[in-house]
Amino acid sequence: MINTIVDLDEIVYEPEDPGNLTESIAKRGVAIAVEVNRTENGYVCVDGRKRLSACALLRRKDERFRRIPVVLMNDYSKAGSLFWGHTQNHH
Repeated sequence: MINTIVDLDEIVYEPEDPGNLTESIAKRGVAIAVEVNRTENGYVCVDGRKRLSACALLRRKDERFRRIPVVLMNDYSKAGSLFWGHTQNHH
């Protein structure tokens, strides 16, 4: 899993009513990264439709909500013992 920031337009998701989340994100930003899977054409939301929907609404007035923190759930390119700072598996 990799943490990064991606453009909201690259994430496929089913919009959902964000409720009070829009106000919270407007004040604090996205506190918990959205979980996505990388695809050939961008990203697909695994968890975080309300956060994405809130950012889409907020982006209409403020472009800083265009780029979203995400966790790439299906990217293990940096996984393994060296990623965790170990040279050998001690399990």
